[in-house]
Amino acid sequence: MQDIVIDPKIRFGKPTIIGTRITVEEVLGALEGGMAFGEIEKEYGLTKEQIKAALQYVGG
Repeated sequence: MQDIVIDPKIRFGKPTIIGTRITVEEVLGALEGGMAFGEIEKEYGLTKEQIKAALQYVGG
C-alpha cells in the first residue's frame, strides 16, 4: 500500500502514513476514541484518503 510505509528509522518501524510520523495505530486510536474524520484531519494534518488508507491497512 503506497500510503503506508514501514521504515525502521521512523517510529521504530511501526506502519506510518507516508510523508508523516503519524502511525496507523494513532489514527485508529483516534477513531476508536470517537474522533470524526474531520477532527483527525485538523488535529493530525491528514487527508480523508490517508485516514482511509490506515483503515484499509488493517483491513477495516
